[in-house]
This record gives sequence, C-alpha cells and structure tokens, in this order.
Amino acid sequence: MLFPIADDNTGRTTTPVVNYVLIGINVLVFVFLQGFGSNDKFTYAFSTVPAEIISGRDIVTRPVAVENFTGQRIEMPGLQPTPIPVYLTLITSMFMHGGIAHIFGNMLFLWIFGDNIEDRLGHFRYLIFYFVCGIIAGLSHVFATAMLASDPSSLLVPSLGASGAISGVLGAYILLFPTRRVIVLLGWLAMPMPAFVAIGLWFVFQLISGLGVLGSGSQAGGVAYAAHIGGFIAGVLLIKVFEIGRRPPDRYYEREF
Repeated sequence: MLFPIADDNTGRTTTPVVNYVLIGINVLVFVFLQGFGSNDKFTYAFSTVPAEIISGRDIVTRPVAVENFTGQRIEMPGLQPTPIPVYLTLITSMFMHGGIAHIFGNMLFLWIFGDNIEDRLGHFRYLIFYFVCGIIAGLSHVFATAMLASDPSSLLVPSLGASGAISGVLGAYILLFPTRRVIVLLGWLAMPMPAFVAIGLWFVFQLISGLGVLGSGSQAGGVAYAAHIGGFIAGVLLIKVFEIGRRPPDRYYEREF
C-alpha cells in the first residue's frame, strides 16, 4: 500500500499555526488524558457511540461481547457516563486515538496535507472546515451503522480518531492541488507522484474496503471506512464553498508535478 511521507510545499508562505495546534491537541489528549490508549474510562466516555447519537441520550453499559461486520466476537469495556451532551462526542472523538500507530498515521497525514489547505483558506476558515468535515464523517459512520448493521449491538461500538476530518483535508487537497508532487513509500522505495494518484489510490482503497464489509457501518478491523468516505466527499464538495472570496494566489500555479 502507498504511504505518503512528504509533499512539495514550495508555494506555501504562511505558517500553518492551526494545523500545528490541532496536531498538538491530539498528541496531548492521547498522552495525558487517554494514557497512551490505556484509559478506557475516558476513551469510552468521550467517543462517538452511534446509539447515543441516534437516541440523543447517554448510554452506560457493562463490559460486553459484540459482533462486528466480519462476524468476529470482540470483548468491549462498558460505555462510561458522558459528562457532556452526547452530540458533542462527534467533536471530542476527533481528538482521541486507539493506539500509537493510529495517532502516528493520522498526524503524519495531517502534517503533510493540512498546511497547504490552511494556507489556501486562511487560519479561521481552515479550522471551521476541519471541524465540519470531521462532524460529517462521524455522522456518516453513524448513518452507515444504523442502516447496515445486522447486529444491533454494533450501535454500541464507539468510534474515535481524527481520520474523518483528515479525509476531508485529503478531499480538499486532491481538488485544489491535483498535480502537486507527493512523496510516497512503495515498499522500501520512496518515489514522487501527483497528488491525484496518491490520494486517489487511497480513496479507492477506502471504497473497496468499505464495500468489503457491506458498507462499513461498523469498524471492521478497527477502521470506520464510512467515516473516511463521508469525510473525503465532504472535503471535495465543501472546499470551493470555503474558498469563496479568497483568490488563489499565482504561486499555486508556478510549480506543479
């Protein structure tokens, strides 16, 4: 599988302050509040639970074995009391991760692609864009779970991670900078390719994987593909709206792949 490690930032002139802050908050939450993923009580209190979003009420459960789309039975800690309105977990879950590999991959993607989108939109618009895409991604996961889950217990499986919002950033990037050079790892070989190829292949993988688990209503294999797909589509559809009034600087057309 292709793994992006860098892109061409020649045209960027502003410091991506918001992108740095988002990365910093994600890391701080993972380290100090989630205890590197070991604090189940915090994680299961502030993650997005489809059943809670659908019903609008907080749900507390005992540890239970649930079945995901692959038919695998997994033991899950009980859902914890959520001290905020459950709808706000669509935001809090965007700053939590399931493990070191999870947060590393997400933050690397955000580091590579987010700075150029912030440079194009400006700091405040970029922040709003990021949150809107993340919320739409979370709702996409909730909707897919509710519509496609064969086991009602799937509605109690929490989801978390910044990947939905980052998928929106990728959708914006492929539309604004389709020929920008991206360096990817292919096995042990680092090679450049246009962004539309690197990101396009990533999205095709999400579609294939999502269809492979009947629409990805649950986190088969630990991945909520519906959130990735929904966030990406939101980014593609919304980026031009957020860009209204901001004339693309000439520098964006000086260096391409």
